[in-house]
Amino acid sequence: MTRVTLISRAGCHLCEVAEQTLDRIAPGQWTRVDVDSSIELQRDYDDRVPVVLLDGKEHGYWRVEEARLIRDLARQPGEPRL
Repeated sequence: MTRVTLISRAGCHLCEVAEQTLDRIAPGQWTRVDVDSSIELQRDYDDRVPVVLLDGKEHGYWRVEEARLIRDLARQPGEPRL
């Protein structure tokens, strides 16, 4: 199961930077979802892409908080985050 989801959009510079960051710190552990693929995603995230979800919950947006994401990935799913 992939723990990290990046909600992004084609042609978005910040999204490209986020993808490169995730490739570096979590290779093979993330998936990309296009915000324009559904009305629900557009409604929830349209003006905040890229958005990082960890275990299905919003972890951050616009930039990947590397240290925090690395720390939270080390925790088991369901374990409380600080």
